[in-house]
Amino acid sequence: MARVILGVTGSVAAVRTPALCAALRASGHELRVVATEPSLHFFDPAALGPPDPAGGLLFRDADEWPPGGYARGDPVLHIVFRQWAELLIVAPLDANTLAKFAIGLSDNFLTCLFRAWDFARPVVLAPAMNTLMWQSPVTLRHLRQLLADRAEDAVPEGWGLDDAADVFARHAPRLVLVPPQAKRLACGDVGVGAMAEVVTLAETVRRWAEAETP
Repeated sequence: MARVILGVTGSVAAVRTPALCAALRASGHELRVVATEPSLHFFDPAALGPPDPAGGLLFRDADEWPPGGYARGDPVLHIVFRQWAELLIVAPLDANTLAKFAIGLSDNFLTCLFRAWDFARPVVLAPAMNTLMWQSPVTLRHLRQLLADRAEDAVPEGWGLDDAADVFARHAPRLVLVPPQAKRLACGDVGVGAMAEVVTLAETVRRWAEAETP
């Protein structure tokens, strides 16, 4: 299938990381996981399973620039990963990382990878956050900025969160937004904000991987 990077950020939905890894690997994808430090509060890296034969599985910020200092000619890992991967999925995408993506902030392994990404290759974004965070005008502003940066044609004004996935699909088809779902959240609130189901995300990756295969 495809060489896939799974970016994991600091939403409680990161508890689903082992299940999502298992689903992606079961589909035959080669997989590397790039985890932000906050995401590691929510899952045990050992639960991801054994490394792929070609190398490690989980990579974190400390792996970007290993101890000992940089020497000219050393690999720049976020560039190496961009060259390797055929698809990037960020699931869960928390509010903090969405904001960084939107303004181009590159202060960790994952945000550097996104900033350096070749957007001829698909990116799947699966937001997950509290309902009021999702409904915040800041979230809509950041989504609109991401779309404006990658749109292939003129985007109509006035679209909102309910329209976001369809608007992305029409105007920036390789930037795939898989919207959150409504349910009781980990904090106890009830509303939209929970990450899409693992099976939905795995199927989205499968469809795009097949579409990209000659």
